[in-house]
Amino acid sequence: MSTVSEAAAARTGGCPVAHGDLSAERSPTGCPVSRRAADFDPFEDGYQQDPPEYVRWAREQEPVFYSPKLGYWVVTRFEDIKAIFRDNLTFSPSIALEKITPTGPEANAVLASYGFALNRTLVNEDEPAHMPRRRVLMDPFTPEALKHHEPMVRQLAREYVDRFIDDGRADLVDQMLWEVPLTVALHFLGVPEEDMDTLRQYSIAHTVNTWGRPKPEEQVAVAHAVGNFWQFAGKVLDKMRLNPDAPGWMPYGLRKQKEHPEVVTDSYLHSMMMAGIVAAHETTANATANAMKLLLQHPQAWRDICEDPGLISSAVEECLRHNGSVAAWRRLATKDVQVGGIDIPAGSKLLIVTSSANHDEAHFADADLFDIRRDNASDHLTFGYGSHQCMGKNLARMEMQIFLEEFTRRIPHMKIAEQQFSYVPNTSFRGPEHLWVEWDPAHNPERRDAALLEQQVPVRIGEPSKHAISRQMVVQSVTPVAEGVVKLRLATPDGRPVPRWTPGSHIDIECGSPELSRQYSLCGDPAEADVLEIAVLREEEGRGGSAWVHANVRPGDKLKVRGPRNHFHLDESRQRLILIAGGIGITPIAAMARRAKALGLDYEIHYSGRSRARMAFVDELAALHGERLHVYAKEEGLRCDLATLLATPREGTQVYACGPARMLDALEACCAAWPEDSLRVEHFESKLGTLDPSKEHAFEIELKDSGIVVPVPADRTVLDALRAANIDVQSDCEEGLCGSCEVRVLAGKVDHRDVVLTRSERDANARMMTCCSRACAGERLVLEL
Repeated sequence: MSTVSEAAAARTGGCPVAHGDLSAERSPTGCPVSRRAADFDPFEDGYQQDPPEYVRWAREQEPVFYSPKLGYWVVTRFEDIKAIFRDNLTFSPSIALEKITPTGPEANAVLASYGFALNRTLVNEDEPAHMPRRRVLMDPFTPEALKHHEPMVRQLAREYVDRFIDDGRADLVDQMLWEVPLTVALHFLGVPEEDMDTLRQYSIAHTVNTWGRPKPEEQVAVAHAVGNFWQFAGKVLDKMRLNPDAPGWMPYGLRKQKEHPEVVTDSYLHSMMMAGIVAAHETTANATANAMKLLLQHPQAWRDICEDPGLISSAVEECLRHNGSVAAWRRLATKDVQVGGIDIPAGSKLLIVTSSANHDEAHFADADLFDIRRDNASDHLTFGYGSHQCMGKNLARMEMQIFLEEFTRRIPHMKIAEQQFSYVPNTSFRGPEHLWVEWDPAHNPERRDAALLEQQVPVRIGEPSKHAISRQMVVQSVTPVAEGVVKLRLATPDGRPVPRWTPGSHIDIECGSPELSRQYSLCGDPAEADVLEIAVLREEEGRGGSAWVHANVRPGDKLKVRGPRNHFHLDESRQRLILIAGGIGITPIAAMARRAKALGLDYEIHYSGRSRARMAFVDELAALHGERLHVYAKEEGLRCDLATLLATPREGTQVYACGPARMLDALEACCAAWPEDSLRVEHFESKLGTLDPSKEHAFEIELKDSGIVVPVPADRTVLDALRAANIDVQSDCEEGLCGSCEVRVLAGKVDHRDVVLTRSERDANARMMTCCSRACAGERLVLEL
């Protein structure tokens, strides 16, 4: 096996592989092919069982390689694959549904005898035809339109679990996960009930025909099944034409055909009827089976979602990332191009292994770790990206959440049974053919409490909110550290290490209900691996969080905690630090000072408050920092003269501050003459983004990667408008405080209303927070989405 350094050396000579480990094969560019590339075969069991692991060698050493067995260039890294999705002109989707294993003459004759003529669909259509059709047909896939399907999905999930709840053993694939998504898909499409059973029989043949490797003797039988599928789909579509006002996506398409006959054609509808069944059914069935297998193989994660169903939406996203149902997609290079530094000739076929991208360490920290609280899990490429991103992604998310809720509520004691897992061999779609689980029916929770059957967890239709990514922590101690201030020490219930954090980080505490969630800076020692510490000031005029903590939290209690997250990073490369705190603002500053001392940096602390009795950690800080600490207690007649302190700008000095808004405003004025962004401040409340429709104007945003234009009315935020258009953007605070909803801006002037970006970052106009910021008057924003 070649090393990374060897591969790098080889590439400097223009060759994509290390010359120490070559096969006799050559790529279409005449370059030698490595032995690993020559041996690559996606129909091998290794790829079927675990695609990311099968191509780990490529991801780490040869991220773009030519496969002689497949006749494709294979791409394995996140950034390369996302760039391919982003450019659908250079990388045509036209071969996405092409049979990866060409069928023989006999099978082709069989297909022709059925009049099989599968045309372009939303999956494999080029521009300029693709986006007009996508725009016309998109509305039924938006979160708002999908809500009315939820009761039907819940009813089906409950009915199917009812069938085996008392058996103690079930094959989840055969007994539920194959049939329910197909039934949902057929309902979504608007297929009449009497035709559903026949269409069920045909759908798998289409998958084998397109992405599999049927043996020559199997190809004719598959062709007959696909031909029958094609003809029957046409008959069902003709039946729908008699009742175009019926519910469902296909009747919706028929209605749109009357308005846009040149866009929504008969052949297009026939092809979408057939392809839509497969797309909506098999990917969701496989994704849920993969998710259940993964969760049950990680018992702690399974226990976590059983105990806290609010984690289910984030667990779904991590399952889609770690072990999704779409292993790879295909593209065709329309011109000579470079991918990952490798020359790809025009006309080349590419297999882009999205499942490998989802395990790329350059984008996902500890990428192979299954972490249902991963904060960037929804960056995964399982649904694709850009203008060809899966339109049905939110229907799949909704189904998966409901299935997991049903299982965790009714069979939380389920275990995975001993078994060998098999997969239908194909390059792109994967899920276990069977998934056997076992449990003791005597321990079914509903036998003790029938009311459990009526409980429901709200479904998140769309990308998961970071609000959902919580963990339970135990209160070790509650200690008064000043008048009106208590320090909480929090630990994990099972003694596992707490998440790593850095100075400036905060956590969110759920104060009695999900609606009352408040942010508190971490004030302990980042090196202490088993606890998190916060200090909470009781604010009589506050928003209720601090009062709840003081009145209710006791040692031994369990709290829901989100984070840590850091939007107030300490720049450890600075020559000198000035740390300024007002009141309870000492909490992040204390952690920064501790880190500065550990690093041997030059620093000073200026800490102001009403009285020493009301100032937390004064004695502790004095003992730790000595003369570097300057305390200004108002009752002692001491005041921090910010104007004098900051009168002379100092090169290489960074000022950090946290405290009351009036202090932060004064600091902004005092640092006006300092080098740009010398001052960094921490905010915990902002009214800059409060939306007053009477004072706003409507504008448009163009989504460069998705190819659509989204109107933003005066009474909606950019974030709201994006969600309504079925575009994924994560969010958390939705007040312009946390930075979770940041997107890149390619053109147009932004009216920044967040408190996250620095002055220079705002002036650069390259990023915006979609929860609060808007377009300046007369501007049209172009976003990288």
